Amino acid sequence: MGSSGLMSRNNGQRLGITEPISLGGPTEYDLIKTRELEKYLQDAGLYESQEEAVSREEVLGRLDQIVKIWVKTISRAKGLNDQLVQEANAKIFTFGSYRLGVHGPGADIDTLCVGPRHASREDDFFGELHRILSEMPEVTELHPVPDAHVPVMKFKFNGVSIDLLYAKLSLWVIPEDLDVSQDSILQNADDQTVRSLNGCRVTDQILRLVPNIQNFRTTLRCMRLWAKRRGVYSNVSGFLGGINWALLVARICQLYPNALPNMLVSRFFRVYTQWRWPNPVMLCANEEGSLGLSVWDPRRNPKDRFHLMPIITPAYPCMNSSYNVSSSTLRIMSEEFQRGSEICEV
Repeated sequence: MGSSGLMSRNNGQRLGITEPISLGGPTEYDLIKTRELEKYLQDAGLYESQEEAVSREEVLGRLDQIVKIWVKTISRAKGLNDQLVQEANAKIFTFGSYRLGVHGPGADIDTLCVGPRHASREDDFFGELHRILSEMPEVTELHPVPDAHVPVMKFKFNGVSIDLLYAKLSLWVIPEDLDVSQDSILQNADDQTVRSLNGCRVTDQILRLVPNIQNFRTTLRCMRLWAKRRGVYSNVSGFLGGINWALLVARICQLYPNALPNMLVSRFFRVYTQWRWPNPVMLCANEEGSLGLSVWDPRRNPKDRFHLMPIITPAYPCMNSSYNVSSSTLRIMSEEFQRGSEICEV
């Protein structure tokens, strides 16, 4: 690669499983158009106020304190020695649109509590932690959903909506600088924990795999607004949800690493209008992983061959995030991509 290739490399590695389509950088016109796009998104009410941003930060800080107290309380109750009670730790991570930096005002925050091996999901998380939260005046609308595919505790804290998941690691002590993206964290974890960790691991991978986070965010905000307005933003109805749009946009960012959002939006439509489904959209090569969890692989798993619009998550164990898409919803989305592409051409 010549010197022009350097810009598309993140600390020396190419992002994505193919070469970029273009390394072209922005013109003066692109800068102007991107500013117009940002102003449009601003006027559409997509950005929260500074006050709201600060109050979310405060709530997350408080939540982190609460789970730290919780884990010490249960460690003491289980008769762990003073040393272990002192070292006992839990940590709050965020994922989803808040972690990606594309959430709107009033959106709920997807959070994950990571706890040690002796803090159980049933008794300690849905028992003791639920009790602690239920007795706090700041906490309202507390709804535990322990039987969900991904068990969750939903509540509002000082008016901020929180979805709290739980991951029980096989560690006795959770280090404060824990990195959830390392595969070793999944060792000896039960299925519910693997599923609960997945959101965080995927979100963090996306942010690592895009060449420019700011450009990714603006483009994704635009595509989310477009998809909602065109009625194709919904996982349950067989269209695409937040994570799917994030992965599609991230792939465009890899293909045009030096492009600004105005350019990325039009390239989004052009690329996906021409995309030959069911070729999968992937941000990185699928790792096998040493833990033997099943990963998306149509060569090996016959059921994966039936997926019509595979959009593969970039963290082990990688899966198809868009298995709800049907032939009719795919047709509608293809028509919408075509329509978007034609508007951008004009």
